[in-house]
Formats: sequence, structure tokens, C-alpha cells
Amino acid sequence: MINSVNNISSLSVTRDLAGVDLGKSTNSAAESAASDGGFAAVLNNVATGAVNSIKNAESMSFAGIKGTATTREVVDAVMQAQQTLQTAIAIRDKVVSAFLEVTKMQM
Repeated sequence: MINSVNNISSLSVTRDLAGVDLGKSTNSAAESAASDGGFAAVLNNVATGAVNSIKNAESMSFAGIKGTATTREVVDAVMQAQQTLQTAIAIRDKVVSAFLEVTKMQM
């Protein structure tokens, strides 16, 4: 049973994101906006922070299962990830709403 708990990280949903480099973009416009501190850089930072928060909550959950983290630490990490996810969803909804409003404008 303990060996199964030690190997539970193989079930990680976000482990496939470890190879993804969220800080690099192939779009030159996004790179120039990131260097200027523009809107694309802000969205990139928010997305990177959200992914990191969710990864932290996941690793804390596994640490709690293994017994190396307290219940309080696990709950704090999971609640922070939940708040981050709700914020990301709200930002996404506002961006989509703004896009739809721009597309409805007459030229």
C-alpha cells in the first residue's frame, strides 16, 4: 500500500505541462509586448501563475497523501489554487465579452 502511495505521482494530471515553456512565445508581437510590459505580458504572467498555483496544490495533495505535509498546508494550497482558477475564469469571461463587443461595433 505504501509503495502505491509513493508512486501516485504517476497519476498527475499536470505532469505533461512540465515540458511546456510558458515564458517563451514564437510570436514577435507578443515578445515585444512582453518586453514593454504590455497586455500580453500581463496575461502571460497570470497564466503562468495559475499553472504554478495548480501544480503547487497538486504536489501538496500528494505530499498530504504521503504524510509529509499537514492537512492545513494541503487545504491552504488547494484553496489558493481554487481562487486562482476562479480568477482566471473571470478574466477569460471578461476578455471574451470584450472581444464580442468589439466584433459587434460598426466600422
